[in-house]
Amino acid sequence: MRLRLARPLLTAAALFVCAPFAGAQSPARPTPGQAEEILRSRPDLQTQLQQRLRSSGMTPDQVRARLRAEGYSESMLDAYLPGSAGRRATGAAAPSSAELLEAMEILGLAEEDELDALRQAQGDSLGGRFGQDSTRRVRRPTGLRTGARDFLPDTLPVDTLRLTDPARLPDTTRGAAVDSVRRRYYGDAAAERDSLARERRRRELRAQRDSGLAIFGLDLFANGTSLFDANLAGPVDRNYRLGPGDRLMLLLTGDVEQAYPLTVTREGFVVIPQVGQLFVANMTLAQVDDLLYQRLGRVYSGVRRGGGTTRFSLSVVQLRSLQVFVAGDVEQPGSYRVSSAGTALTALYAAGGPTEAGSLRRIEVRRGGRVAGTLDVYDYLIRGDASGDVRLESGDVVFVPPRLARVRAVGEVLRPATYELKPGETLADLMRSAGGLTALAAPRRIQIDRIVPPAQRAEGGRDRLTVDVAAEAAAPALPLVNGDVVRVFRIAERVRNRLTIVGNVWTPGPQGYRPGMRLSDALRAAGGVKPDTYLGRVLVARLQPDSTRVQLRAMLRDTSGAVLQDLELREDDEIQVFSTTAFRPERYVAIAGAVKKGGRFRYREGMTLRDLTLLAGGLEEGALLTEAEVARLPESRANGVTATTVRVPLDSTYVSERGPGGDVDAPPGVPAPASGAAEVTLEPYDQVLILRQPDFALQSSVWLGGEVRYPGRYALRSKTERLSEVIARAGGTTPEADPNGVEFFRHRERQGRVGVDLRGVLRDARSRENLPLVDGDSIVVAPRVPLVIVDGEVNAPTSVPFVPGANLDYYIQAAGGRGARADVSRAYVTQPNGKVAGVRRRRWLPDDVPDPLPGARVYVPARPVEPIPENVGQTLTAISQIVGVISALVFAYVAIRRN
Repeated sequence: MRLRLARPLLTAAALFVCAPFAGAQSPARPTPGQAEEILRSRPDLQTQLQQRLRSSGMTPDQVRARLRAEGYSESMLDAYLPGSAGRRATGAAAPSSAELLEAMEILGLAEEDELDALRQAQGDSLGGRFGQDSTRRVRRPTGLRTGARDFLPDTLPVDTLRLTDPARLPDTTRGAAVDSVRRRYYGDAAAERDSLARERRRRELRAQRDSGLAIFGLDLFANGTSLFDANLAGPVDRNYRLGPGDRLMLLLTGDVEQAYPLTVTREGFVVIPQVGQLFVANMTLAQVDDLLYQRLGRVYSGVRRGGGTTRFSLSVVQLRSLQVFVAGDVEQPGSYRVSSAGTALTALYAAGGPTEAGSLRRIEVRRGGRVAGTLDVYDYLIRGDASGDVRLESGDVVFVPPRLARVRAVGEVLRPATYELKPGETLADLMRSAGGLTALAAPRRIQIDRIVPPAQRAEGGRDRLTVDVAAEAAAPALPLVNGDVVRVFRIAERVRNRLTIVGNVWTPGPQGYRPGMRLSDALRAAGGVKPDTYLGRVLVARLQPDSTRVQLRAMLRDTSGAVLQDLELREDDEIQVFSTTAFRPERYVAIAGAVKKGGRFRYREGMTLRDLTLLAGGLEEGALLTEAEVARLPESRANGVTATTVRVPLDSTYVSERGPGGDVDAPPGVPAPASGAAEVTLEPYDQVLILRQPDFALQSSVWLGGEVRYPGRYALRSKTERLSEVIARAGGTTPEADPNGVEFFRHRERQGRVGVDLRGVLRDARSRENLPLVDGDSIVVAPRVPLVIVDGEVNAPTSVPFVPGANLDYYIQAAGGRGARADVSRAYVTQPNGKVAGVRRRRWLPDDVPDPLPGARVYVPARPVEPIPENVGQTLTAISQIVGVISALVFAYVAIRRN
């Protein structure tokens, strides 16, 4: 038993479908939980779906068997079968869009046309729930890769507003949503090709718009900005005519509280309980209201016009669908199912719009063999007038005839494009369609390129001509013919009646010119000249008829704008006023030495040494406050002299930091006079050196740690304080200390670890290894470690217990002996104090083998791999060639002997 489901039922099923959505701000796929939440918000749809399945005549086992035979999951519709609680079993996967729709077709619950309508509507249902604006149909292309064609639905919901609105997405990202859907079903290569093709098409459309080649109105259907489809669930106006398939809701309030769902039957009736049968087919909602006042008033006494105690309201909750036909010059002619509230534009958009050969000005709606209405799309696009958009009825034919005459408008019009003209329309009509002229248009410069009609063509290739439109009142009424190209030219770029003043005036820039205007007038209009203006010359560049310029000049008397030679100006003159500051070199003074921010500073007239030290951030600690050195440009450069130096006095007032009593807040050093030093005036290019106090330095410190009695950071008492003295200040070493295990690191200049014999230093302070310490040194006395580490090319690298008197060879043997690649002649030992000792092999005397100390590290390096000399490789090549020649001779000799 096959059962047709109405669109509301199919829409309810679509609420469980995880349809792919595109868009930067919407989720890619609603989760099953979100879909179920939508269904819970409409319990009436769930009830209807279960009722339809019960009335289909199939048992749950038959439904599962049919699904299993077709290769689907047998439990995918369990949530809707009789006896189900309306929920999917735990862990069950939600069916995909294609699976659910195709399963419904297999079971006979829907026809193919209804599935198409569902696929068109499901984007609206879910898109409205999840924040999408509108959807359009993306048809399945041919040539899909294997497997993709089996599960790709015929239509995919895509957010077209996000794809096509240039104000909402930049050009580089427009169409990203379509790419994501196509990449999912077709693969990355196809999506990449589509993206490149769309970008190429966008550039072509832009070029067409600029040149007027784009046909006005066709992009309305190509861009896919809207479905032009009425909402399947209403609302509709009071003039909507009811028909079979419409679903209504009658609400009674007041004395009676009741709701009656009504469906218009095939015969055109609705049945109201206790009221009876009402014929409503082809009646408007307003007419049905009048009928209800009559029939309901017989049953309910409170139903009266003008304020009864019982009130009713009738609304359309589900619209029927219509079957219409689109023919003529359209992209996809054929039969389409549209909403009963749909219009001619709805059907036209579903068919992809007219082709380039189709007309946009006289689209006909034919009903019963007669023309029921004519649609002019230009009324909708240009004036926003949709009154001519005829509402469709079942069986209507929307016919698009061939286009009328087309004329192209280019140049300075608001909408350059190719327009279709009705018979009798003129140049004025074309200008209105194109939005009128821009502000840069030259109305007297309109030109028409015209193709001569065949009957008027002459010999010699005179098939085209140019018509200049005269600047007369009757010119806009000029009739146009098919193929005309109307060009509106731009006004001249040159700005007349203007001159320009630049340079050292208060308000430079262009000025308006008036006849008889002089240079002093232009200077006053510019706010006057600045005080540092160069009075010697003002330049005026004058434009000649041949577009060259001649140089004129004048002199100023003073900075009030008075001119000694007050030139009379002309149009397009360029006046330039100079500043004396611009001619001066950038003079500076420099400071270095014991200051915080040394460098160059701009020289100021009357600048002193005290000013310069303030600009340099003040003096550093240790600055000598008795004198400074100033290097100055010499009076004479004879004998190669480049500078003369002078010593200038300083005092303690050059130090900005002061204590509570006014004393200098600085480290102690060379005493300086409290005041009395004369101010030193600097000259341009002076270089000042602030000297440092002799031997001045802040405290230096070293770190002493490990096995000493009082570890910590110790400040050095003098620059010559040595290692033994600092250890003595730390209380000496502890009994657990290993004097041979000291780690001495010098961080200055990254010198690293220094090998020191601490035992010898502690025994004799005059030892050479009792080094003077410097700032940043780190000394750590390690504890005694009775082990020796053996590493490198030995058979078993390990730690060996220390044996007094044992040498390096002993520890190599204790680690398993030398390895296969060991080079014992280069073995060495790193003592715990950081010193490194190697093996000295002697021919006639015993070898000098070092004895590792506790905590030492023995290392046996590997023999270096010697590269094969180049001459050896050449020799081997030559030998192989000789062997080959000899082998050939031997085989030849054997062959001769056998013969």
